[in-house]
Amino acid sequence: MKHTAYIITGPTASGKSSFAHALALRIKGTVINCDSVQIYRGIENISASPFANRPLTDEIDGIPYRLFSVLPLSEQISVADYLDLARREYDAAVASGRTPIFVGGTGYYINALVNGISPMPDVSDTNRARAREMVANDISGAIALLPSDFRHTDPQRVARALEVFLETGKHLSEFQSLPRVGAVAPLATKVLILPDSAVLRERIAARIPEMLSGGALSEAQSVIDSGWDESRAIGASQLCQFIRGEISEGECMENWVNKTNQYAKRQRTWFRTQFNPDIIIPNVPDASDIDNTIK
Repeated sequence: MKHTAYIITGPTASGKSSFAHALALRIKGTVINCDSVQIYRGIENISASPFANRPLTDEIDGIPYRLFSVLPLSEQISVADYLDLARREYDAAVASGRTPIFVGGTGYYINALVNGISPMPDVSDTNRARAREMVANDISGAIALLPSDFRHTDPQRVARALEVFLETGKHLSEFQSLPRVGAVAPLATKVLILPDSAVLRERIAARIPEMLSGGALSEAQSVIDSGWDESRAIGASQLCQFIRGEISEGECMENWVNKTNQYAKRQRTWFRTQFNPDIIIPNVPDASDIDNTIK
């Protein structure tokens, strides 16, 4: 059976990146990122990117890699922006006779790939900058301008909702209720890698010291220097606090591990309630899982 595309996802540290690479080697695939942090350049260790501690090129072992480390920390990206980039890489992979393999754990990127997004208005640079300034200066005041049922506190989401309101006078929820458009891979084979939570905790505890020794600390300094919102990446926030002397190294490591475990738990909840996989791999994948997926 010829698959049009694959979406490989799972909680952090589940082994999805290695699985996607092994699958690409077997089926002549192109690996396309669907992780909202790995898309940024300069935080490869913090984001556990496939390009951590390796040259930033456009391939690994002859396999094309796309949308990894392509944005500077100074640049913002919306889901619509990501979808445009993903569509371009999907089309390029198919045109070259390769199978697109999306890999990552960002739920709203995956949802957009499969289901599309509600049409959104264009926002001027002026209102986008104004929204971000308002959020940076007084996020509570910014949230007060939004509907009472707006529950998010993440600065990026607040700024996105606010910029739409400033531009149109309408709330984001009004646009979100419109029919979705623009799905890139609605027929993709969806593979969920879901090892036991105890296995994930072990892998997270082992991986974070490796990330730190690999250069994550210097990456965190770059985050501080760039003014990037450090709360957007687990690890960045803890390392930046350590660099500023707000917490000890031990507290940094402990908080990093705990926050990563909490994130993995939230991911598992999202996959259970919001994702409909074609294949579930209940373990860290091995060669037999590649065979079964291809079949």
